[in-house]
Amino acid sequence: MAAQWTNPTRSTRKGAVEPERETPVTFHKILDHDELPEGRVTTVNVGKHSLAVTRHQGRYGCLDNSCPHQGGPLGEGSIEKGLLRCPWHGYDYDPLSGSPPPPFDDAPACFEVEVRDDGVYAALPDEQPRPRTVSDVLVETMVNWGVESVFGMVGHSNLGFADALRKAEERGDLRYFGIRHEGAAAFAATAYGKLTGGLAACFAIAGPGSTNLLTGLYDAKVDRAPVLAISGQVPSKVMGRGAFQDLDLTAAFADVARYGQTVQAGSNHAELMALACKTALVERDVAHLVLPDEVQIAPSDTEAGAPLGRMGSREIAPPADVLDAAVARIAAAERPLVIVGAGARHDMAAIVGLADVIGAPVATTFKAKGQISDTHPLGCGVLGRSGTPIASWFMNESDLIVVFGASFSNHTGISDYKPIVQVDFDPMALGRFHPVEIPVLGHVGVTAEALARQLGALEIECADHRAEVAERWAIWRAEKQSRAIDDKGHGLNAAAVFDSMSRLIDADAVVCVDVGNNTYSFGRYFEVQQQSVLMSGYLGSIGFGFPAAMGAWAAVGDHRQIVSVSGDGGFGQYAMDFSTAVKYDMNVTHVLLDNDELGKISKEQRAADFDVWQTSLVNPDFAAFAELCGGKGVRVSGLGELDDAMAEALAHPGPALVDVVSDVSLL
Repeated sequence: MAAQWTNPTRSTRKGAVEPERETPVTFHKILDHDELPEGRVTTVNVGKHSLAVTRHQGRYGCLDNSCPHQGGPLGEGSIEKGLLRCPWHGYDYDPLSGSPPPPFDDAPACFEVEVRDDGVYAALPDEQPRPRTVSDVLVETMVNWGVESVFGMVGHSNLGFADALRKAEERGDLRYFGIRHEGAAAFAATAYGKLTGGLAACFAIAGPGSTNLLTGLYDAKVDRAPVLAISGQVPSKVMGRGAFQDLDLTAAFADVARYGQTVQAGSNHAELMALACKTALVERDVAHLVLPDEVQIAPSDTEAGAPLGRMGSREIAPPADVLDAAVARIAAAERPLVIVGAGARHDMAAIVGLADVIGAPVATTFKAKGQISDTHPLGCGVLGRSGTPIASWFMNESDLIVVFGASFSNHTGISDYKPIVQVDFDPMALGRFHPVEIPVLGHVGVTAEALARQLGALEIECADHRAEVAERWAIWRAEKQSRAIDDKGHGLNAAAVFDSMSRLIDADAVVCVDVGNNTYSFGRYFEVQQQSVLMSGYLGSIGFGFPAAMGAWAAVGDHRQIVSVSGDGGFGQYAMDFSTAVKYDMNVTHVLLDNDELGKISKEQRAADFDVWQTSLVNPDFAAFAELCGGKGVRVSGLGELDDAMAEALAHPGPALVDVVSDVSLL
């Protein structure tokens, strides 16, 4: 039923009066008869309208639920001495008309009420088309730059931007995943960037919501993954004045964000978002925008930004003389070893092609595990602390190391006393910690192809190492099989768990690994085929594994199997986001090594000659927990149960968890 309604004149406590205007209205049922007792007020929501509905002296009143003073919820107030009292600051209003007692003259909007045979009705203004806002411009721009997944939590200081995300999701432009903790949102967005090289976003409110993003964003920064972070902010008029959740977020994020700006009312909104997206993608780093509350909903007719013409190709060849020097040095080596880091993730075909030409074994840093298959005739696994004896053998026996896209950090295991040819696109990465014999600045894939092309036309000294690689693998596999059957009666050992995973998960799965003893064991025992492996590399942040799996699922959906691995300490960090995976029907299988202990810390305490202290954990039955969340949970306590449990979880079409009772002493 439509009608014409005249909005009552409203004024503020300073006396400013809004002009009267006519707005189309429709009557909506708000209560049943006698649903609201005499002398009471309640909140009723109709569409986007939030109403304070009163019953006073046998009559009904219907007011806007927002107190004109500071927006207090009038429906949560009370009727005292004939007046409706706001629960926040005690401001009083007539419960039927909304008028305040003199000398005040501000009033909440009051809506016509009719009592009909079937209940109480109110005449509410028809919803009007919402004008295009700054948030719409920002969202459209980031979608144009490739953002299709956003992880975050909606709250009071980001509602305008959240509504723009809602509209974009309705259009099919992006997907929004509401998480249980903002830290999980940042890790999920980071994993998306690590896996694809593309851009996902994480999203939070002002204050603690945004500071919760920082750990995941630091992980992105140190591992060179592109991430866009969006923070709501308190209104500009109270910013810097100690308001609730008022933090200087630009300052708080200054160290982690390569690009950070607060979006102002007069800003070029599309350009700020375009620069944020471009910086994140080009620098493979974090970009951060802060959105004051009132700016988010400000009308805007600005066109959205787009990446066309904003970025050039980075596939740059090295200088000819430097390339010639590298070719000559490799051609003269008898036992070169190729090492790849995570910076070579998207250029492995060219690097493996080079290795085939010179017959050189290929080892990876731990962060680069999976970039060459352990079944490849020249693949020799991971080098360093989480590595295989195969890779360390060839490191020791090599007379030249050719390194692509690796950092040379202290965990990589790259020997600095060896002659080194280093290839990287980042000038600062070349010789970062010590001099190398030949630093080569160029795109990793382009350079590897050029090296292979020139070396293939030369007589070279390099020996073919395929037979030796096979021999070393045979020795290591026999050792792994002997360890897999170890049993002290306290649970399964890590070699058995990762042997089962190696055999049962898909060859092209995405595997997200947490931090702890489980991580070291994964590096040693899990044999990769064409799986992509994601981890918290240089930050080494416990809790990464399961949120990363959510980000990986957002990136590839059900086109690839998603598996994550953690200890009980790591999973406990963001365990409640298992329910997020259930909510969005994410097909993720989590393998949990459950030993009731922070085992890596206990090991470190013993190694440093300290007593083991405060590393024990009290855990629930995690399989039952997964079931309570609505997923699949399987608990394994014996070796004979492992394969069946793993296969059952992997076959489940949704979130599943394999809770493996593990022996902390059998790593």
